[in-house]
Amino acid sequence: MESFCTTDTGKVRDHNEDSVIIVRNKKNDYLLAVADGMGGHSAGEVASSIAISYLGKHFQETFLDKTKEEAIEWLRQAATEINRMIYSYAADHPESKGMGSTLVVAINTKEYVLFGNIGDSSGFVMKDGKLHKVTYDHTLVNLLVTAGELTKEEAKNHPKKNVLMKALGATNPIDIDIFDCDQSVSEIFLCSDGLTNMLEESQIQKVLLSEDVIEDKVNKLVMKANNRGGLDNISIAYLVRDKEGEKE
Repeated sequence: MESFCTTDTGKVRDHNEDSVIIVRNKKNDYLLAVADGMGGHSAGEVASSIAISYLGKHFQETFLDKTKEEAIEWLRQAATEINRMIYSYAADHPESKGMGSTLVVAINTKEYVLFGNIGDSSGFVMKDGKLHKVTYDHTLVNLLVTAGELTKEEAKNHPKKNVLMKALGATNPIDIDIFDCDQSVSEIFLCSDGLTNMLEESQIQKVLLSEDVIEDKVNKLVMKANNRGGLDNISIAYLVRDKEGEKE
């Protein structure tokens, strides 16, 4: 099992509002998460940090020998608690009004692979040499595409493509989407939209299928996104599972 994560400010923003983590518990279960914060006066980075810090600590302290059903409930409760914490922080810090964060999270165990998603950070899996997007973006434009009001091509350059319909700290109560993945997937890949807005999925797939070591693959994707403009913060969490999809 190999894993690597990183976050980069990009070429345009003056600070980084993303947070990212990969943690492993005593049973060799993994949690990967990427959060993309929003809000003025550094509130975005506070919101994403609240989400990621809570998840990492909570996973290591409470996630042990959970069934798939228990893990799903664990994700739902974690999202609810993070949402409460962000609302509470904003209430205590009026200058942070409007703060919020996306969240994409993956849990990898010997028995199952689960994804959770709120907002427009993305979760992918690699299966049989093909990259597949697992999560659904909670954006206005994606809603219009689903309703048949826009084509996928029209959505790519739509002026409201980044308008979120759901985010931690902006929606109460919150409901996290849960996705149950095939155990045969070989890789788990999470990223903020700072990567997916700059690179096509085919370009991401090409880098991930290269012979480079895992750190070089991730750093190369960040470099490519920056070379194309780096319009936003870029965060990636990447896990390569062993060939049987089991833990070492």
